[in-house]
Formats: sequence, structure tokens, C-alpha cells
Amino acid sequence: MGQVKIGETTVGDGAPCYVVGEIGINHNGDMAIAKKLIDVAAIAGCQAVKFQKRTLEVVYGREELARPRENPFGATNGDLKRGLEFGVDAYNHIDRYCKERGVVWFASCWDEASVDFMEQFSPPAYKIASASMTDDALLRHHKKTGRPIIVSTGMSTLAQVDHMVEVLGTDNLVLLHTTSAYPAKIADLNLRMIPKMQERYGVPVGYSGHEVGLATSYAAVALGACMVERHITLDRAMWGSDQAASVEPQGLMRLVRDIRAIEASLGDGEKHVTADEVPIMKKLRRVG
Repeated sequence: MGQVKIGETTVGDGAPCYVVGEIGINHNGDMAIAKKLIDVAAIAGCQAVKFQKRTLEVVYGREELARPRENPFGATNGDLKRGLEFGVDAYNHIDRYCKERGVVWFASCWDEASVDFMEQFSPPAYKIASASMTDDALLRHHKKTGRPIIVSTGMSTLAQVDHMVEVLGTDNLVLLHTTSAYPAKIADLNLRMIPKMQERYGVPVGYSGHEVGLATSYAAVALGACMVERHITLDRAMWGSDQAASVEPQGLMRLVRDIRAIEASLGDGEKHVTADEVPIMKKLRRVG
């Protein structure tokens, strides 16, 4: 399935699973919460954290922004979206803080202007959300940067994924199998798509999970996922649309720990008698 370099870290064939803590909008517009989530990701052993960037007037129409919606920032949907959107000063702060904590960061950009905005930070990669996967112009704008691109493939047909891969090409591309429901039903996850996509596209394929619980993320790793992305939160009961489908600090620490245990356990697929088995074999085996 090949390899892609994200910063100094290799993702893909023979490399450890790359774990991304998706902060997204779970910071609730509060830099103190964002920093705590970066801390949690760093302590747990995530290689990266991810944010979102949108030019609101491009992504949302005027009517949608004016739609009444009670929220901590005001009375309209626009108040909410503006309250959750970090600007250049906030991202400068995030950039410095992530460097201090030894974790890389990047963002999913929902429009071309947001890609241009993020370029000032020289991100090690870009993430394209499932909602943007069919936007050819946005795909091509990302491709112009020459940076690695990670694409979630939720709410999409195989034909749409084929087309996206055709637009982006397979160099510097990582695909994430995804089910875009928040939270996603376990029966809808279809994890067998991970090896199928690896075979079909010949690129590193990972998993972006929105389900409750960790067992299915472990299954994704056992099926060959080279990257696991999970939304992270300080508390799933916090205000916010993505919190309930997110992983809390203790869960994130278990996730990374157990992914490393699964990787160590998978072996090379060849049958061996281990050194620890030899004395047991001599003691218990009557024949041969």
C-alpha cells in the first residue's frame, strides 16, 4: 500500500499506526480547552492533532448564517459558527504550543481560502473531510500545495472515491475509511472496506471513527489501518455537536496503548516456535 511521509513520520507499509486526535470544534472556541486537548493528545502518544478551518461566508449561505439557533455565542447559526472559528492569532498560538508539546497539527479546510490561510503555517499535511470529498475544485486546490493529503471517504460511493483518487492521484495520498454519522452505528461501520481499499488503490488506508467505544478502532488496526483518527474531548457531556461521538482522555490513552499492543501482537504471518515455548514443549509434549 506504499508509504507517505507526514512531517518526519512515515505512514503506511511497515510503519506504526499514526494516531490523530481530532480536536475539530470540540475546543468550543476556547483556547484554554484547545490547549488541554493538545496536552491530552501529547500525553496519550498521538502523533498529531487536527482542527477545522472554514471561510464561513463561502461554506454557508447568508440565510443559513442568519437562521435562528440558540447557542453560547448568540441567537443565530452565524453567531455559533463565528464563535467556533479560530483566526490567525489563535492558530499562531496553537502552532507554538504544539511544537512545545512535540505533536504536529494540521486542519481540514472546507474551502480554497482556508487552504490559502493554512499555508502560512506550512502544515505537514492537509485533511479533506468526507463532506468535501466530491468537490473537485477544492481537491485540486489542495493538490497545488504539494503537501500530503488525507481524505475521509464517508457518505460516498465507491465510484465517487474512484473519481476523487483520479483527481488527486495516488502520490502523497492517504485514504480513511469512514462512516459519517455522529455517533455512527456499530453495524454500519463496514470495516472490511479497509483492506479492500488498500488493494483497490494501492495507497495507505486508515480509519476515521465516529462510533462510541474503542473496540472497533482496534479491529480497524487489526485489519491493517495505517492511521486511526478519533474525535477527542475533555468530557463527552460538554456542550457541542461532536462531543458525544468523541473519546475522553482516559479512553484516548487506552486507545494508543492498545493499538501499540495490537501491532506488536500481529507478527509476520509465519509460523514460529518461540523461545518461551521451547521449555513448555519439552515438558508437556509426549511425541515429537
